[in-house]
Amino acid sequence: MHDTAATTPGPDAVEAPDPGAGEQLLVVPLTEPADGIPAVVDTPQALAAVVEAFGAGTGPVAVDAERASGYRYGQRTYLVQLRREGAGTALIDPAALPDLSSLSEALVGVEWVLHAASQDLPGLVEQGMRPSRIFDTELGARLLGLERVGLAAVVAEMLGLGLAKEHSAVDWSTRPLPTEWLRYAALDVEVLVELRTVLAERLAVAGKAEWAAQEFEAVRTAPPAAPRIEPWRRVSGLHAIRDARRLAVVRELWQTRDTNARQRDISPGRVLPDHAIVAAAQALPRSVPQLDGAARLRRQGHASSRHLVAVGDRPGPGPSGVRAALGARPEVRRAASAARLGGPGPGRRRTPGRRP
Repeated sequence: MHDTAATTPGPDAVEAPDPGAGEQLLVVPLTEPADGIPAVVDTPQALAAVVEAFGAGTGPVAVDAERASGYRYGQRTYLVQLRREGAGTALIDPAALPDLSSLSEALVGVEWVLHAASQDLPGLVEQGMRPSRIFDTELGARLLGLERVGLAAVVAEMLGLGLAKEHSAVDWSTRPLPTEWLRYAALDVEVLVELRTVLAERLAVAGKAEWAAQEFEAVRTAPPAAPRIEPWRRVSGLHAIRDARRLAVVRELWQTRDTNARQRDISPGRVLPDHAIVAAAQALPRSVPQLDGAARLRRQGHASSRHLVAVGDRPGPGPSGVRAALGARPEVRRAASAARLGGPGPGRRRTPGRRP
């Protein structure tokens, strides 16, 4: 339960529209965790204490996970948050403690409450955390027909509390994590169990409790997503590329970018944005310098390069230059060769004896 003293309506309370009744809801900002901001758990000794405390706790456990989407390659979890009656809140660093199976074992048979469980469960499984059963507050809100199902919106509508979301898209691989981020992370699980109680009651009244339980179980037991077939075809702006030669350039640049990003653990878009790949394919570069220049083009009346900007050289997880990131790779020279010689496009073979 949340600290009522910390959420008593005051001068900071704001009114928000009630999408169901067309009235104004009084939303009280939830600014501080009831028990304060806990220290980050990053040692085996501290984890053992958390395992003991949460194993002895009562009722469902609220669980959340933070990733570094847009900063790092893949969807690895960089912070795990839990809260349970009798145990309080725990913030665990899975980078320092990659194996959390002992915590999962301590919670066997306990219901986990998550918001948008399908997003968090794959990363949690990588840390050895597998729930016996779950309650997904986002899915529950959808089944009730709520217009907005983000955590902050659902908490505001169901509980009249305001959660700040300004840190939802930050780089959670940052170490040490700033205090403001840790406060945000702790608040994300502060009222999840309370929210679950309210949603469960409404689902029961609506005759949707069993339906919800089946949907939650389907999410919990869903197999890992199958690898995408030809994932390079998801490049934003690919619809502007029509011919096989230019598609070959997109494919080679995407594959090279993906390899480079994986090796450096950087989000692919920070190595080379999609619009730069499309711009290079449209320009059909015949050399690495031309490739570098094409990726630096600004808008020339083409919708696909509307927001194209220079990609500067700098170390770390930020953007890196096209030449530094890709230019030395043989795949880039092969892409330029395909553009120059009219090589076969993706999924096509050259007919012997015919010139392109």
